[in-house]
Amino acid sequence: MSKIKAWELISLFLVVCLLGACSSKEEQLQQSITQSIQQADKELIDLKMALEQGQIRNATLLKEYQKVLQQQRPELSQISSLIAQDATAQGPLYSGLANRLTEIKNLPKTPPDEATLARLDVLREAMKPSLFGDALTDPINMLADMSNGKLARVGAISQSAEGAGEGNQLVGNPNYGQWQTNNDGMSFWQWYGMYRLLDDVFDAVEYGSWSKRRKYSYYNDYGRYRYSSPKQIKAQTALETRTRQSYQRQGKQFTSPYAKKRSGASGLSRSSYTPVSSRSSYATSSSYSKSGSGTVRNSSSRTSRGVSRGK
Repeated sequence: MSKIKAWELISLFLVVCLLGACSSKEEQLQQSITQSIQQADKELIDLKMALEQGQIRNATLLKEYQKVLQQQRPELSQISSLIAQDATAQGPLYSGLANRLTEIKNLPKTPPDEATLARLDVLREAMKPSLFGDALTDPINMLADMSNGKLARVGAISQSAEGAGEGNQLVGNPNYGQWQTNNDGMSFWQWYGMYRLLDDVFDAVEYGSWSKRRKYSYYNDYGRYRYSSPKQIKAQTALETRTRQSYQRQGKQFTSPYAKKRSGASGLSRSSYTPVSSRSSYATSSSYSKSGSGTVRNSSSRTSRGVSRGK
């Protein structure tokens, strides 16, 4: 009898220890999330200060391009000023980071989720001034395309607008717009708010055609997983799947917009060539790491072509 009681006490002790360990692990995870949020708050403020103090080279360059284009093509003054907002904390790119941080803060705190910590890792990478500067090459190159060759592209192999796709660097980037599907099942790019002014400059973009003939852009080829939320990545994946199925029913071939990675020129920071951070327990389910899409080229894949003035 005493042996049975002793075994019961040992079992109870083990259960208590196990519960204590689980509680401790949850507490540690919650503490890590809280600390990461605090760091993200600080890093977001630091990024804002870097923009305001002119410490990010491409932000300064974007403002300079806007001034040149305003003089060269005054009819595009409103649009160029709008695009140049990304050189400030009022632009969509910075606002997108701030909104994602707010979303994370509003997530349920119990039980703490490892996925939340992984989202913070990716978000904090996107707040790095070097990576943010790389992301600004898209609006810079959009202004370059609109300058009829007067302004040089940055971080792109081609130094001239790429045919009918000129100015499409921001298409597909959820910070500026979204894909809308009409009653016929066709999906077209729709700009947000004031960015609808771009409809007056660029032709409508249909998803299937864009997907097949997409041109290089920093967002789509390097920064998509850092400058999108999991919800946005999920929406992109759903649209791709839906379009592929539609094409198959019609006996047509569909090409994923992300099937082939285009390469930028030298000049991007080393961080842009490194894989997106992901924690092991999150890697198999995260939208950031499906099919290995969250990885980008190693720095050894850089091209040696430099940036020169367009024709």
